[in-house]
Amino acid sequence: MDKQREVKLKKFGKHIKNLRKDLNLSQDEVVLNSDKLIKATVSDIENGKRNLSFSTLLDLAKGLGKHPKDLLDYDI
Repeated sequence: MDKQREVKLKKFGKHIKNLRKDLNLSQDEVVLNSDKLIKATVSDIENGKRNLSFSTLLDLAKGLGKHPKDLLDYDI
């Protein structure tokens, strides 16, 4: 993975983690609110270790109780 992509994934992961914490949700609660997520996936996303698909983005938004555009509203 190139360095620029790695930096972007880490920034996105930090944004997702901050959203989750602002909502007072645990990773387990996000998983329970979603359709197909598992805790390892949420953890990997938050740690910038997973380049997620569109369907995973939609499921993550559902798990957080947010509109998908809210997940993409951060400084790159």
